[in-house]
Amino acid sequence: MNYILFDDPSVRRHLLPFTFTRPVCDLRVGILTIREKWEGELSGKVSVKTEAYLAKKYPFLASTKGNNIRINGSVLPSSVLVKAIKGLKVNDALFSGNILIAVNTGKHIPEKLPARGKQWNGGKVTRLEHLWDIFTKNGEAMEDDYVRLTKGKRTAAVSSTNVLIGNKIFVEKGVKLECAIINSTSGPVYIGKNAEVMEGAIIKGPFALGEGSVVKAGAKIYGPTTVGPQCKVGGEISNSVFFGFSNKAHDGFLGNSVIGEWCNLGADTNNSNLKNNYSAVRLWDYAEEKSISTGLTFCGLIMGDHSKCGINTMFNTGTVVGVGANIFGGGFPPKFIPSFSWGGSEGFETYELDKAYETAERVFERRHMKFDKKEKAILAKVFVNTAKYREW
Repeated sequence: MNYILFDDPSVRRHLLPFTFTRPVCDLRVGILTIREKWEGELSGKVSVKTEAYLAKKYPFLASTKGNNIRINGSVLPSSVLVKAIKGLKVNDALFSGNILIAVNTGKHIPEKLPARGKQWNGGKVTRLEHLWDIFTKNGEAMEDDYVRLTKGKRTAAVSSTNVLIGNKIFVEKGVKLECAIINSTSGPVYIGKNAEVMEGAIIKGPFALGEGSVVKAGAKIYGPTTVGPQCKVGGEISNSVFFGFSNKAHDGFLGNSVIGEWCNLGADTNNSNLKNNYSAVRLWDYAEEKSISTGLTFCGLIMGDHSKCGINTMFNTGTVVGVGANIFGGGFPPKFIPSFSWGGSEGFETYELDKAYETAERVFERRHMKFDKKEKAILAKVFVNTAKYREW
């Protein structure tokens, strides 16, 4: 079998700005990305069918020898769902209501996917439909990923200087962990390879720390919170997700938020996650091209890849920041900040692409990585596609 995760067009635009720079399946919810979950369940690599401008970085690999099974990249796997998908015969399609979960197209790769098929009756199907699903569904996804990652494995030894509460704490090899308080009674805690939790950190699960990431001294973290690989986090964090390669290294509060890759939050950055009148938070939606109700009382900051903010930045409840924005100055900036914006509450101008490239190159170099032509081409396309939002 050749497995291909496809972008569901019914949800992809709802998941912008994150899907400006990646397929839906490369969103992180739980400990792992959706792609990593499927690869673990299917015991092998998968490819992706996504937007044409993303294809060089995220290639689509079809098989002409075996059967091709296309799976909805917004759907999170479960063991029973995987079994059903593996059992699909050629031209069989599996639906949950009107949502295509998977289809076996045999040796062919048709442009159009089927509009009907047999209905899934094996229980709940968990999928991402809106930006806020990433943090509201994070706890359940973390529980599943914790089982995936720790099954048949033994946690590394932990120093006696730590206070460990509960029996769902797993530490990978190479972790530095001293004088921290970790409580897993409300959910599992997973600390990835070569990560570090500094002295005085207080962590309440569910919580995940990705490979090579750092929790700074004195941090206070409440679950469900995921910090992806190669991040630095500090201050106070609650129910938030960092995709990876991003920093919130200083004091300040972040709650009910999602931070993309290559972002940096300046010292004492704070976000509001609760309106003064306790009403439902509204959030900018690219598909609707307007703010829509989340139905949530708590909803904070959504920040796309390569965006940064200066010290003492204050984000209002339900703020959406696009890709490659640079925010600074006093007061509250707008609740929708377009991609490649430069400025703050007093106004914005366009953050020109060559300047964004220069910053990205420096940031990649700090991680011993190369900002290559593929990365540049993606940002160039996003710059063009989002121009209409920058009509100052």
